Amino acid sequence: MKVYGGIDEAGKGPVIGPMVIGIVVADEDEMKKTGARDSKTLSQASRLRMGRLIMERAEYWNVKVIYSEDLNKKMEEMTINKIEENEVSEIIKNTPCNDFVVDSFDVNERRLSDLLSEMTAKNVICKHKADSLYVNVSAASILAKLRREEEMDRIRMEYGDVGSGYPSDPKTINFLKESIKKGMDIKGIVRTHWKTYTHIVNDFRQRKL
Repeated sequence: MKVYGGIDEAGKGPVIGPMVIGIVVADEDEMKKTGARDSKTLSQASRLRMGRLIMERAEYWNVKVIYSEDLNKKMEEMTINKIEENEVSEIIKNTPCNDFVVDSFDVNERRLSDLLSEMTAKNVICKHKADSLYVNVSAASILAKLRREEEMDRIRMEYGDVGSGYPSDPKTINFLKESIKKGMDIKGIVRTHWKTYTHIVNDFRQRKL
């Protein structure tokens, strides 16, 4: 499988900001020339440099941004995994390629491979850590991470220092607490179904009683 589509996401777990799914279709040997590897191991400067090379050398590339508002609406009816499953299947259907490797977002690689193959009528292989095993998936992870950072920069310009958006980040938690305390409208950037957010809201309400 020399030419295939690599798919990976950035921002599945944060409480603030969008989830972004990247797709890169390329000749694997050509993509290796960019030096692409798992975006989590790279500095932002390296991602920017590699991102330009990836877009130049890919036969096709794209990113899909799913904003917090959309995630909140969808999560009233389905899990985050189901949302990603639907989004990835649509990307595969609409991408000019027949073979795909996806960084598995299901604990059962085989189950997800079979499901996406059936949903799209294309050949889909899902693997854990595919972003470090398949260069086209690495490239997709880089483009997804770059776009998420662009969106996070936009959020910071409007709302101030929200940190990384991840629940493990003290800056993010402090921003949520202060915003809720001040009565700011942050529902456009926050995943309101996340326990991180609901616990802070409930704790604030208890303190006011």
